[in-house]
Amino acid sequence: MQTEPARGIWPDDPAATDTGDSFPDDLRDHLSFEFEDCVDELAGLIDDYAVDRERAGTILRLRLGISGDRPETLTRIGARLDFSRDRARQLHTKAVGELLRHTVRAGRLPVPEYARRYPVDARDSLLTRALLAETYVTDTDIAVNDLCYLKLRLAGHTAADAKRVAGFVTQRIVGWRKKTNHLLSRLRADGAPAGPPTPWTERIDWPTGSRSPAPLPTAPARTFDLDDDGRGRFYLHKAGRDIGFDSGLEARLLRLLDTDDRIHTFQEYPDAVGYTVDGADRLHFPTVAAELTDGRRVLIDEQPLGFVGFHGNRAKSAAARDWAHDNGWGWLLWTGSTLGEAELGARPVPGAIEGRLTELLAAGPVRLPELRALRADTGFEFLDLLTLTLRHEWRWDRAPFRLTAGPRESAAAGAPATVTTRAAVTETG
Repeated sequence: MQTEPARGIWPDDPAATDTGDSFPDDLRDHLSFEFEDCVDELAGLIDDYAVDRERAGTILRLRLGISGDRPETLTRIGARLDFSRDRARQLHTKAVGELLRHTVRAGRLPVPEYARRYPVDARDSLLTRALLAETYVTDTDIAVNDLCYLKLRLAGHTAADAKRVAGFVTQRIVGWRKKTNHLLSRLRADGAPAGPPTPWTERIDWPTGSRSPAPLPTAPARTFDLDDDGRGRFYLHKAGRDIGFDSGLEARLLRLLDTDDRIHTFQEYPDAVGYTVDGADRLHFPTVAAELTDGRRVLIDEQPLGFVGFHGNRAKSAAARDWAHDNGWGWLLWTGSTLGEAELGARPVPGAIEGRLTELLAAGPVRLPELRALRADTGFEFLDLLTLTLRHEWRWDRAPFRLTAGPRESAAAGAPATVTTRAAVTETG
């Protein structure tokens, strides 16, 4: 029996050493290029598989969230493709099986990146706790069973073993949801909820001018999948009702607002915000709009720290900020860390690293092989890349990885972001 923590799955993580009830204190402690290497590999496998199965590839990408977006509920995937939720589940399950068989036929199973991260000789308890922490850090609770099963199968685990461990992880997520007030709202038994440093209101980007803020909506704009059974629910006193949430990270933000004396009330998913990425129009539902006790209002969107640099998410955030300011509201991107956008942008990065990466980008887009070589030479960290991307407004595409210098063709730069109100939102999202 293995006695030492397995390589690659955070042996220093509190969730891998205690009872598993803890959440990571700060998402910044769990960012790694290795996880992005895994996602990039998975994206390549899906692209190869989807050459002759375009619809199945689309379902996998939406469900697994490999582009940097949160995984979509089966209800929403079904609505997008004109299926029932059950049919979307059947098609997704079939696609996962076909993807694995395709990977075996191509001689690419086990995938080295996954085998190192989720070793086949690791104890179930260690794998379960590491996958739990990873689920929280990557905001992927909606698809937790699907993702965990696929990760373990790609690492070389048998179907039976992968199903068993994925089931353990899913059971723990259900346990978190049943004991939300105890587990989702605390770092530990004697601690306070994690989030922006006190006073976190100092982070809010307030609009210029003196216009009166628009009132908060009285109902969520997102309606088509609020009752999806993959989501959690808990009662919040300020709202006076049960509120659904997609992930433990989102639940922690809602609980923070419910317990903060500076917040009078709030409304989840206050409106639909339109934005454009590479010519494609999309809709985003920001997490929550809050009214402070002094009457000011702020739009707060939850986005895990490791994802704030991705091109699509930057466009999404820019559109949401513009929408908030147009309503006379402040804007805050909540990262689940003591680092926010401003702190990331101001974070010092060694000049040698910044210079080397800038030189590489001057010659053209940087791909993963060049990035790996630079990491080996300089030892620069994931947070360094996040900082430089925000500081220089580089374009960071995920799955496949591609870093590009220069102006970005997105809602954040170029044409103004389109704003879509609740009246124009269809049930397909």
